Amino acid sequence: MAVRDALLALLTAGPGYGFQLHGDLAERTGGRRSVNVGQSYATLERLGKQGLVESAGATDDGLPLYRATTAGTAASSLWFDGTDAAGSDPWDETVDRVLVAASLPGVDAGTIVAAERRRWQERGAEASARSTLDGAGRVPGATEVTASARLAALAAAAESARARAALSWLDEVEAVLAAHELSFAPRLERPRRGRRPSARPDVPATPVEAQASASA
Repeated sequence: MAVRDALLALLTAGPGYGFQLHGDLAERTGGRRSVNVGQSYATLERLGKQGLVESAGATDDGLPLYRATTAGTAASSLWFDGTDAAGSDPWDETVDRVLVAASLPGVDAGTIVAAERRRWQERGAEASARSTLDGAGRVPGATEVTASARLAALAAAAESARARAALSWLDEVEAVLAAHELSFAPRLERPRRGRRPSARPDVPATPVEAQASASA
């Protein structure tokens, strides 16, 4: 999962400040995505430069608030609709997308789970077809078996097995969603620690922090 996509998804639930969003990312992914806090701030800075987030003012004690722009909300919708981050692993994208969706109020996690199921069914069918060798140990249509063909078939069999595992996990998700409410609203209470705009003279404010400071 790209931290970018997850942070944008969190901001669709309402404004947040950097340290809160950092903690939210870990909590809403069940602890599997606990990134360095500096990475969270650096990602928010890039999102601001890309026009995907903007200033939403500041908390009472001066922590800059961020919110998704119209473009940022559209980008988040694409991720929820199944657009994986470039170079990402489909399994990681599925798990993170489903967990974040299940945790956010107003997001139809059931629809997202159903769409993920269709994608894994398609991946599994395609991989299964590539893993098949005929009775003589040949890939269908080939004139002779080769070591490369056997290795390719085994690799495809691994992909097929992962698709089956993904579908089994999605079954478990559906059962939990049917029995429990997993969504919760963002929490804006004061954190134990947090970065104030330009708190250190040697650390420049991010564009969004500078905007918030100027408007305060």
